Amino acid sequence: MKRNQYNRRSFLKSTALGLTWLVGCRSDGLDPALLGGVHTKPNLLFVFADQWRAQDMGYAGNPDILTPNFDRLADQSVNFVNAVSCCPVCSPFRASLITGQYPLTHGVFLNDLRLNNNAVSIAQVYRQAGYHTGYIGKWHLDGTGRSAFIPPERHQGFGYWKVLECTHNYNHSEYYEGADAQKRIWPGYDAIAQTQDAQNYLKARSDDQQPFMLFLSWGPPHAPYRTGPSVLLAQYDKKPLTLRKNVPEASKEKAIRDTAGYYAHCTALDQCMGELLHTLTETGLDRNTLVVFTSDHGDMLYSRGELKKQRPYDESIRIPFLVRCPTEWKVAPRQIKMPINSPDIMPTLLGLSCLPVPASVEGENLAKVISGGQPDSDRAVLIMCASPFGQWTRDQGGKEYRGIRTARYTYVKDLDGDWLLYDNEIDPWQQQNQIHNPAYRTVKQELASQLQVLLDRTGDEFLSGPELIRRCGYRVDKKETINYQDQSSYGQVSVCCRKG
Repeated sequence: MKRNQYNRRSFLKSTALGLTWLVGCRSDGLDPALLGGVHTKPNLLFVFADQWRAQDMGYAGNPDILTPNFDRLADQSVNFVNAVSCCPVCSPFRASLITGQYPLTHGVFLNDLRLNNNAVSIAQVYRQAGYHTGYIGKWHLDGTGRSAFIPPERHQGFGYWKVLECTHNYNHSEYYEGADAQKRIWPGYDAIAQTQDAQNYLKARSDDQQPFMLFLSWGPPHAPYRTGPSVLLAQYDKKPLTLRKNVPEASKEKAIRDTAGYYAHCTALDQCMGELLHTLTETGLDRNTLVVFTSDHGDMLYSRGELKKQRPYDESIRIPFLVRCPTEWKVAPRQIKMPINSPDIMPTLLGLSCLPVPASVEGENLAKVISGGQPDSDRAVLIMCASPFGQWTRDQGGKEYRGIRTARYTYVKDLDGDWLLYDNEIDPWQQQNQIHNPAYRTVKQELASQLQVLLDRTGDEFLSGPELIRRCGYRVDKKETINYQDQSSYGQVSVCCRKG
């Protein structure tokens, strides 16, 4: 993969970003004709939710959930139907999003660590290129207590800033603005208020010649499930719901109640997305704005009788990933089966923006695929749990694993060897583990070889969680979890934990 090579220091001092936009496009292999011959840098609106799995969208085939705005957005977008979260939990995904690196490189393989400053962040690249940068909502990368003030020097290059480290109290949601250490409160249901703030940001930028990149990070539909708008909750409580086929009978009563709440959050966010898209159209910003929607990870939501994330199953790892290109571009909406992974997001967005990819980035730039290039039908992407913690500790069945997801298969190893092999084409609910099926022996060998290539490439020795924690010097409790309520755990800065 060709890319301009910069370390953090030389990148931030470089003037090479003053090169013309179309020259940058050509260096990434993009055809300027596909981009409508536009000579101005595209804006970026990047919206992501917390714990929204890919399966729960109308456009993804869920018959019960009401997501009309996302359904329309999918019709207008390049839709990566097999997008995955590499390490499916909050802080690890966010660190990969900001740095384009894998978890053992940026070191955030546990929640509530502070992301180090070793890599060039995505906001720093855009800012250096003359963009106005902004972030609204949940951060979860500072590790100094979930309600603590985050000073500007730890904003990773984002300028406009209305952020809290982490909260799931969506109806009494606090935040800090810029460099002001005075705590504020979003009025009402926080996702609505945050969306309105994002709309105001967009309107303020609509007459400005300076391009922008804005991240909007919603907290829902993460639990607590039944705390969304009461009107929507009542609507879903009255509606007969069809659970996934891998939800066991013993879990169905709880699953129906919590799924109704989860869907209420999702529909509230769908309405918010509709408002954002309306604002883009109303201001004319849609003509030159990339719109991306995704999530940091999924939710088991009682599939296999389990809840939350970290697991290697599709309900946990698969996330929505929609890219709507500016209306002035000539990029055809379509579905892409080739997987995209968390570390790929930063270089791909930079590629679409015709900006250089820093040398610190490990993900792949898939901009050419989005703009019309041929997807790699055999591409495998890494999935992992470096150390089980939090809501999937060892006493809850949690364990270390490394695996790959392809367009068709899921293959996973644990510390004892082969663990899981699913043929997702014939078994989309992953109820038939083919790991010992002789008919899949050749497939398993090929997938194991692909996994080892990825582990070698990322310097991953597949150590045990306790050994990684010891190597990195992290302070954890008896369940190998960073206790975010214990001030002695605050401010732990992540370090590189990979080989070499």
